[in-house]
Amino acid sequence: MMVEDPYPFQRHLGFSITDWAEDTCTLEQPMLEHLGNRNGILHGGAIATLLDTSMGYAGCWTGTEQVRKTVTLSLNVNYIAQARGTIVRATGRKTGGGRKTFFAESRLTDEDGTLVASATGVFRYIS
Repeated sequence: MMVEDPYPFQRHLGFSITDWAEDTCTLEQPMLEHLGNRNGILHGGAIATLLDTSMGYAGCWTGTEQVRKTVTLSLNVNYIAQARGTIVRATGRKTGGGRKTFFAESRLTDEDGTLVASATGVFRYIS
């Protein structure tokens, strides 16, 4: 598995890429205190970021040292349950697309396997 060095926002949040292959990417995020909302649970913005990022990476796999990047055109997030435990996982999957844009979906689960949120997105490749 090829993994890029963490970028500044990734370092701040604290997530890591645990699986990255053609059309799929899984991120793991420790439930850190600075990611909590006013109620002390994982902030919806952090959840959306993990879903968005896992989908973006899923569409950017090249299998080589060549870096491919993307921007999000559309993101739809469904919040389903409260995350519990010490870690969450977002698994993104490219579902279709073409030369310039692609479609993806992602699911975020907690360490017990409870579905916390799901998302779909549309992404555009950039040079």
